[in-house]
Amino acid sequence: MTQVVSLSFYRFDTMMGRTWAFAMMGLARPILAGIPDIGFWKLCGSGAGEGFDIKPNINVFAILATWPDLETARRTQAENSLFNRYRRKAAEAWTVYLTTDTVRGAWSGQSPFTVSHTDATGPLAVITRATIKPSIMSRFWGRVPNISAVIGQDPNVLFKIGIGDVPWMQQVTFSIWPNSKVMSDFARTGPHAEAIKAVRDEGWFREELYARFTLLHDEGTWGGSSPLTRSEAA
Repeated sequence: MTQVVSLSFYRFDTMMGRTWAFAMMGLARPILAGIPDIGFWKLCGSGAGEGFDIKPNINVFAILATWPDLETARRTQAENSLFNRYRRKAAEAWTVYLTTDTVRGAWSGQSPFTVSHTDATGPLAVITRATIKPSIMSRFWGRVPNISAVIGQDPNVLFKIGIGDVPWMQQVTFSIWPNSKVMSDFARTGPHAEAIKAVRDEGWFREELYARFTLLHDEGTWGGSSPLTRSEAA
């Protein structure tokens, strides 16, 4: 079997919906833990702006999970009562299914993603996740506006969002790129490259993870259509 990662995004447009989603950041934990066949999982809030931002976006929440295969992932998403409640209460929902191409580092002390060794080409997704040391938090967030501005202006970025399992301290970026060259070129230039150098030179993170994925399938819409469909039309 090939491990599959699902990442589901939910947008809530009403105060009642936002309040429910915020409460579920705590209440959904035992429910997720009891879902058959689920592996590693995380409930996440999101940041405003492009990429990620110190300001929270109270409209958008996400659930990341791993599964033994695509069939199990899709069936659980379709039939499980928790995921159904999220979709019913959300104004919009989108789930993307991925297999892991490369991964290094840890998330909450675990190695959550299993490499599948596919030879896929074309669009790819990237997850970066880090636990920021409190002593350098002001320096870290001082660099964020420049990085966010650059990624927001880059027409090659097919999709990007900043999420996190703990506000300000534990940050995740998820992005989709047309190919590995475009993604690498962005990472090696400008504010992002400068931030990476500072991370290495000054030891900003207590824990970090970097993973690249092949896109398998998606369900739902984001911004009125599937971001993957928009990428195919570009």
